[in-house]
Amino acid sequence: MADTKIRLRPAKRGFAIVPERLVTGRTLMFLIAIMTFLSSVTLGAVLLVQQSAVGWSADIGRQVTIQIMARPGEVMASNLRSAVALAEATPGVASTRVLSEAEGQALLEPWFGTGFDLSALSIPRLIVVNLSDPKGADIDQLAINLTNAVPGASLDTHDLWRTQLNSMAGTIVVSGLLVFALIVAATVLAVIFSTLGTMASNREIVDVLHFIGASNRFIAGEFQSRFLAIGLQGGILGGGAALVFFFTAGFITGSVLPVQNATQISVFFGQFLPGLYGLFGLVAVVLVIAGLTGLTSRVTVHRFLNRISV
Repeated sequence: MADTKIRLRPAKRGFAIVPERLVTGRTLMFLIAIMTFLSSVTLGAVLLVQQSAVGWSADIGRQVTIQIMARPGEVMASNLRSAVALAEATPGVASTRVLSEAEGQALLEPWFGTGFDLSALSIPRLIVVNLSDPKGADIDQLAINLTNAVPGASLDTHDLWRTQLNSMAGTIVVSGLLVFALIVAATVLAVIFSTLGTMASNREIVDVLHFIGASNRFIAGEFQSRFLAIGLQGGILGGGAALVFFFTAGFITGSVLPVQNATQISVFFGQFLPGLYGLFGLVAVVLVIAGLTGLTSRVTVHRFLNRISV
């Protein structure tokens, strides 16, 4: 009588340890799609805010402002000329521009509104100083020269404003990363429960495979392959939805919203276009979520099989 050998082959499309059309698998796929969408939007927002913060800091760091208060007996035009001359003589200064009274009043409109009579207020005249070399410019000496030579003049380097902007951006970035970590943790828990549920519903098949000599590695590999495919499907679906979201938000910001509202939003988030790094980040999120799904399933199956084998 010929010896009968049992060989374990990889499961074909017609038969698999983990059925492809399992209800749990479809539910998990949509859950992963939602998690991927949330992760992509969160990381995309973090990236946009971080890029905007870098732009804010660079723009603010290349400008300082001279303020000259009106004083009795002083000629404002003469003080403005003196301040401009001192600024242009300072190393590292590229150019200066004196704001008109109308421009100075326009800066107060967001706080006082339009049509408010500002003639009774003592509004300082402003001089914008653009720096060609922010690190090499002798700002401290310029401040001293202005104090000594121009009555009522003061220099604002915007350091406090820049620090507050950077702190706000840093808080948003840290909060976004924390939200991303929570989403990943929720995804891992969902995969664990889905894997355990699939193992329980296919316990007879697992027992038979154990009986004919299948190793835990083989069984875990089958689960990993199936859950990796689920993770890829859900990740691509969620990543594509996130990409559509960013392009739709960019279109609405640029074409639908009023100019003032669009400008305020663009200050914090730019143009909502992810760019090359954003696309790479989106692909990375999809791959990470898919890989984490397969790895979590494999580890869960290994631990389950080791526990029932004891």
